[in-house]
Amino acid sequence: MARGVIRAGLLCGVLAPLLWAGMIVAAGELRPGFDHVAQYISELSERASANAGFMRYGGFVASGLLHVAYAAAFYAALRRRSERHYLILLVAVLIALNGLGRIGAGLYACAPGCAAPEDPVQRLHSLAATVAFLAIAAAALFGGLLFRNARGMSALSLYSLATGVAGLLFLGLMSAGDVSRVGLYERLASGVLSLWVLVTALRLNTLDNDPDT
Repeated sequence: MARGVIRAGLLCGVLAPLLWAGMIVAAGELRPGFDHVAQYISELSERASANAGFMRYGGFVASGLLHVAYAAAFYAALRRRSERHYLILLVAVLIALNGLGRIGAGLYACAPGCAAPEDPVQRLHSLAATVAFLAIAAAALFGGLLFRNARGMSALSLYSLATGVAGLLFLGLMSAGDVSRVGLYERLASGVLSLWVLVTALRLNTLDNDPDT
């Protein structure tokens, strides 16, 4: 992969978390009375709601595509910094799987309130969102192992492991049944895992710009 293409892909990893966070805030502002603590992110794109397409395509689909592009660049950039190519491929595939899951969650929007588990489209949405969350949490966990022996990335090893654990913890709390805080726990999970994408992309961008590291 040409260096310019790799750098463009790494930039996608920087842009994706910023776009995702910005779209959540903007879509929430377009929904008067929306409660970020008690409501799921997916409710911003629920079927038949105002501005649903804004979040579905500008948030879920667009950021998902950026994650897929970042996954390819991540693999290409790390191949020069580690001999553990199977781990590089695994983490890259998990990042891409997160992106594909996010795209699926956008294309298959949930029912109003995301409260119709018998609805086949919502089932697809829930499956895609679950795959996306678990994939990026696993990417962070395996990234902790990968970065430990990757030139220029070792400082991120413990951070990566901690991020994966924190992401799974918040997802567990979200699923525990406290409906008054499901949105808060989901945003905490999404926040720490999105930050991991941003931090790793920024670090790889820095290394790519400094051939001596």
